[in-house]
Amino acid sequence: MKNIYLKQFEDAGLTLNHLRCNMSFNDFKLNSDNMIPVVVQDHENNEVLMVAYMNEEAFDITVESGIMTYYSRSRDEIWIKGLTSGHYQYVKELVIDCDLDTLLAKVVQTGAACHTGNRTCFFTTITD
Repeated sequence: MKNIYLKQFEDAGLTLNHLRCNMSFNDFKLNSDNMIPVVVQDHENNEVLMVAYMNEEAFDITVESGIMTYYSRSRDEIWIKGLTSGHYQYVKELVIDCDLDTLLAKVVQTGAACHTGNRTCFFTTITD
């Protein structure tokens, strides 16, 4: 893991938990941006919290730290979930789908998952 991210984790007082992973990022089928979508789910109640994307660097940081890290397409940079808000996602399990093109992250969510302050990003009903 790059020293810049280690420093950010240390400055935030976070305990890191290196994950054992039996696949590498190169095993995944990536989208046209060389990223993989990640569905994020509460590990206790299976509530879907959010969907985000990972590039290889975000995946590696997640595996090395045990803290969900994504690639922010809007900001065009690595996004350590919770670094600004304090609402971290601690990895309990990473699972790949049968096509190897989508990750499911089962996490312990601290605080809200959504930037709006909602527990989940999925709170707007669009059908009757």
